[in-house]
Order: sequence, then C-alpha cells, then structure tokens
Amino acid sequence: MNMPDPQAMASAWMAQMTDPSAWQALFRPAPLDTSPVASLLKDAGATIPQQALDTLRHDYLQKAAGLWQEFLSGKTPALADRRFAAPEWLSNPMSAFSAASYLLNAEFLTAMANAVEAGPRERQKIRFAVQQMVDAMSPANFLATNPEAQQKLIETKGESLTRGMSNMLSDMQKGRISLSDESAFEVGRNVATTPGQVVFENHLFQLIQYSPATPTVRQVPLLMMPPCINKFYILDLQPENSVVRYAVEQGNTVFLVSWRNPDASLSGTTWDDYVETGAIKAIAVTRAISGSDKVNAFGFCVGGTIMSTALAVLAARGEQPAASLTLLTTLLDFNDTGVLEVFIDETQVKMREKALAKGGLMPGRDLATTFSSLRPNDLVWNYVQSNYLKGKEPPPFDLLYWNSDSTNLPGPMFCWYLRNTYLENSLKEPGKLTVAGSPVNLGAIDAPVFVYGSREDHIVPWKASYASMHLLNPGKAGANRFVLGASGHIAGVINPASKNKRSYWTNDPAPAPAAAPVKGKGKAKAKVEVEPESSVAIPPAEQWFDGATEHVGSWWPEWAKFLAANGGKDVSAPQQLGNADFQPIEPAPGRYVKVRAD
Repeated sequence: MNMPDPQAMASAWMAQMTDPSAWQALFRPAPLDTSPVASLLKDAGATIPQQALDTLRHDYLQKAAGLWQEFLSGKTPALADRRFAAPEWLSNPMSAFSAASYLLNAEFLTAMANAVEAGPRERQKIRFAVQQMVDAMSPANFLATNPEAQQKLIETKGESLTRGMSNMLSDMQKGRISLSDESAFEVGRNVATTPGQVVFENHLFQLIQYSPATPTVRQVPLLMMPPCINKFYILDLQPENSVVRYAVEQGNTVFLVSWRNPDASLSGTTWDDYVETGAIKAIAVTRAISGSDKVNAFGFCVGGTIMSTALAVLAARGEQPAASLTLLTTLLDFNDTGVLEVFIDETQVKMREKALAKGGLMPGRDLATTFSSLRPNDLVWNYVQSNYLKGKEPPPFDLLYWNSDSTNLPGPMFCWYLRNTYLENSLKEPGKLTVAGSPVNLGAIDAPVFVYGSREDHIVPWKASYASMHLLNPGKAGANRFVLGASGHIAGVINPASKNKRSYWTNDPAPAPAAAPVKGKGKAKAKVEVEPESSVAIPPAEQWFDGATEHVGSWWPEWAKFLAANGGKDVSAPQQLGNADFQPIEPAPGRYVKVRAD
C-alpha cells in the first residue's frame, strides 16, 4: 500500500500556505471536486464500500440542494464554526454562502475518509491527509474569499495588505510563521527568570540549581528532566506560571537539566549518551551537591522517557537513587501514540535511518512543522489570516514564544527513539532493550510514582500516560498515583495553582483529599479503609475515569503533597549553591538554553 508521507505533506502545505491560486474559492456546493481525495485513496490502495459512498453522496446532495435554495431565497446560512464568527461573514450573502459551502464540502470529504476500508494505521493516515486538505481549503485562508481581510483592506486604504506582505516576507526569511511578538521576550530577562546558578556542564547539558525561597528545605532534592525536543523554560516561563518557581516555593531544593541545542559537533550523539552522559550524570551530580542518597526524579514528555530509562539502567546496576518519580504527559508504553503515529511507519523510519542513523541532525524547524501540522487551524492558518491577510502583528504570548524556539535533535538518538519506542514499542518489554550496556526493565524501578496526563492531549493521549501505571511498581500498584488534568499537552501542565483555573480528576484507593467537587461525570466511590499496596488493583483507564472525582483548579497542589511525602525531613536551606567540587559557573538560565536552532 502506497501511503502518503505525512511529513512531506505537512511541509508541502506549509510551503503553499501563502499561495491562494492553489485553491479555487468555493462559491457553490455542487459540483464537488473530490479528485484530490480520490487520488489519495487510489494511491493508498484503499476503497470505500459502494453502499457507504452512495449514502454519503445522497446526504451531500440533499444538503447541497437545501443550501442552494437558502441562497436563492436570500436566507443567511448558519455558520457554526469559529473561523467564520466575525460579522463580515454573515453581512455579505456571497461570503456566507462560500463559508457554508466549504463547511458542507469539508463534512463530506471527512466522512469519505472515515468510511475508508483499511487498517487502523492506514485509516489514521488517510484521515490526517484529508484533514490537511480540508483545513487548507478554507475560504478564510485567502484574500479573495475572506471578507474580514477585504474590509480591513478598505478601512486601512491598503495599509493592511502592505503590512501583511511585509510580515510574510519577514517570516519567509525566518522560515517559520510568527506566532507571537518575539521582540517582547528574552530568555533570562522576562522568561526563565527563577534565580539560580549553573553548577555543572558537559557537552550535552547544563545542570541548574535554583536558589531556595524558604528558610528550610526538604532533604531530598527534586531533579527535573524536561524534554530535549524543546527548551526547558516551558517549565519556567514567567513567575506567575512557572512550575520551577512553584516547586522552589514549596520548600524543594530544585535542580534542572538544560539540554544543549545540538549542532554539528553533536551529530553522532546516541540515545545511550542522553541516558548515561545526560540523565545518569545529572542524578550523580545532584546527589553529590545535595548530600542526599536519593532524589525526587521528574520527567516531562520525552524527558520522562529518558529519566525512566536511566532509572531502569541504574536498577540493573544495583542502584535505586529515586525517592520518587514524577512523570508528566510521558509515554513508556507506545501502543497508543495518537495522531503522531501517522508520521511513523517502517518506510518512514527506514528513510530517517538511511539519512541520519550514522550522523546528522534532525532540524528543529522540521520538528516544529510536524507539531504545527497536528493543529493547523490553530498554529498555521489562524496566523496566515491574521498576520498576512489582515496585516496584524501577533501579540506577545510567552507560551507561543517558547513554541517557536525550537531545538535540533542528533540523528542517531532520534532514529533509535523512533524505532525502539514509537515503531516497535520495545521499552515496555522487560529486558528487550539494552541501553548504556544494561538491560532495561521499567518494573525494576523501586520508587513511588506520580503519573499525570492531560485529558485533551493530542501528543500523549491520557490513556497512554495512564498505561505507565501498569509498567511501574508491578505487584505493589498502591505505590502509583494517577492524576488527570483538563486541557492539552502544554496548557494542562502549565496550570498555575494561583489561577484556580480548569480542573483535574483523581480516583485514589483511599478517600481523596477535601476539594471542591464539580458536578459531572464520575464521582469517586468512597472507601472506608485504605487497602494495602499489594492488594490495590489498577483498573482500565475508562473504569478509572468513570469512578473519578473532578476537582476545581490546578493539580499542582496534589503534586506538591506527593513531593512533601517523599522529600524527607526539613533541613536548613543551603547558603550557597553548588559545593567544593561543583562550583557555580554562571547564573541561571545559562548559555545552552539561549542557543537557537535557526
């Protein structure tokens, strides 16, 4: 089966995003041009059952006829889509009809993709490819069919078009769409500002120790491992939404790994290097500086995969340095990787291995394009419309500034990660993989675990996060705790306790701590007694959620209590950072995080 290459498709759409001639405006719902989808299905060797196709066509023609009659009678169609919420779309009958026609056509094309007879992975790829087409065809994306942009052009006497062209040319030089006013932020000035010192560095990472904010701190330090696919300061944006600052203010001595943005000198770096020279070295230095035999280990996204692998390697060597392990939106079982699986199959992995396995870099720009293509309306077309068609400048937004600050990945490390986790899902199998000379068995990690997932996460589906509960602490499931937060991969994690926004779900064997419950799905069944760790069974994800209680606000205080329970006794806060062997090198956030991939 000749499946479409989603990476190539995403890049192609990005290249064409400013070319209105690529698509004709849809002014009438019929006849509908389904040739792009038909060609896609033909190339993929996929089919749609004739009965299903006939039903779809009949439904489409009925709706199309009804829409056409509405237009002829002067009735304005309803536009239940936020892309067409502005009054300009409804005030002009042709614009309203264009948008309604597009939505009807999009509905039909999506239904065709959903009706395809193919395997689950192939259907996912076809749906993804069709969705890319559908999103790109929106009349909101082109000046000729966007009444908001046209009205702006009239009001500004052409200045909006001039500014839009200038914005587009500037972005073409940068090679990416501007999502935020990047001049408003500077790493170390108003993002990544929690006080601290770099106390160790090697060719792969810098280790930051943060200054204490309380007179006493817990004896066991917290070592935070962010993903190497992004800059660490997603965990330390601004004081009011900084996970790092919150952890410090809760009385923890916090250390954090700041990965180097790889250049040609790191093009041969492997997964083993990230585990041995990265995570294991960071654990050793943290223990040496703090004087504690144990650390509260923390991993976010792929940082959690690296940290868990490192702890399993150390367990195989007879070491158990973790007093606890926190995993935020982390995959250990890669059976369900959500929409990302469209980018990963044997053909695509072999292509990467041929190009990069023996050396080279996976450009951060390509990775950013991949992630943007997962949410094209939010991260691509929304800014095409605003920045280029309307000539607006994007407003300052710290999270989107971070999102545009991409990182490269070493080719050998990236290829190993793709094949052994996403493609073959070998990490979950005890002893199947050998990393840094040691067999990997995640079940050998002996530490209580706090697992967090985000309910609307499209990168790490929450049920995939929950799957870690079955891999860690086998035989004593009571040592594992799962908390589910609202929102997505980033917004769910960066949910400050001070804001009291969103919500989270818990379903603990013992009665949950007092909190303000929200009416809705699943209230926890109260239990009179706490069951022993060994007797606590881990239910399937859906069963867990059906019995869960929803709480108003941030999940951060739940995590703070977990750290406190595993932090040891209170000791006087250190007066100086580092120690005799590891002297401060430079103030946080250090040099490595300031190196840009572009």
